[in-house]
Amino acid sequence: MNAALINGVSIAYRDQGSGPAILFIHGHPFNQSMWDPQVAALTWKYRVITYDIRGYGASEVPTAEATTLETMAADINALLDHLNIHKAVIAGLSMGGQIAMAFAEQYSHRLSGLILAATFPQADTPEAAKTRLAMAERFINEGTCIPGGEMIPKLLAPASIKKNPDLALNIYKMIAHTPPAGAAAALRGRARRKDYTASLPKIAIPTLIFIGTEDAYITVETAERMHQSIPDARIEIFEGIGHMPNLEATDRFNAILHDYLAGVSPQHVTQDLNNL
Repeated sequence: MNAALINGVSIAYRDQGSGPAILFIHGHPFNQSMWDPQVAALTWKYRVITYDIRGYGASEVPTAEATTLETMAADINALLDHLNIHKAVIAGLSMGGQIAMAFAEQYSHRLSGLILAATFPQADTPEAAKTRLAMAERFINEGTCIPGGEMIPKLLAPASIKKNPDLALNIYKMIAHTPPAGAAAALRGRARRKDYTASLPKIAIPTLIFIGTEDAYITVETAERMHQSIPDARIEIFEGIGHMPNLEATDRFNAILHDYLAGVSPQHVTQDLNNL
């Protein structure tokens, strides 16, 4: 594990393999280890970067009351600078997907591809924002273990839990080790986020969308609308899978990743800043 001072905060990251770069953004309330199966599958051919979002995992918990998506996107931009990467495929799941959309809007020139898994572009409704802020307070007052345990049945499809109880346990462990203040700050930031729907038609690079039919947070219809809005988009629908397709259906997820990455246009290939 490496660490770098990114926009005033110590960010933990891993940089493995060589070749075109792909950077993975984890969801809430997890850490970069949620992408371990993808790291193992891709590093033989690609340069794979995972990192802990500020306030999560081994990264520093910020002092700000709220961490916005724009701040998180700026961290990725600075991390790419630190790693001397000009362009990369950016992949995010759930909150990570929303960060990826914020990055695509602010730093489109740095994208060689975009992967959006189990995510949606809309801003919170007033009711949803109120619920998210209440959850932030629960994280502060109760820690991550109790609310985290309640999330498991929503994160994974029932069949996934029955088939692989160890997966549910590993996800719970990730949540239990998440710093409450970091998660709360991110929740507060997401409660006030903008709507990225209007920016989707402006995404001009190949985009891959993943959605599970048993996702408790995002409907297939929402993912289909994203698919229709982005000019060069492909959607993969996972039957019987919940909010964590990369972990619930790892082999299929990885196979689709390989196929997508192989098809990213040569003009989008990663450039090292030292060679510009």
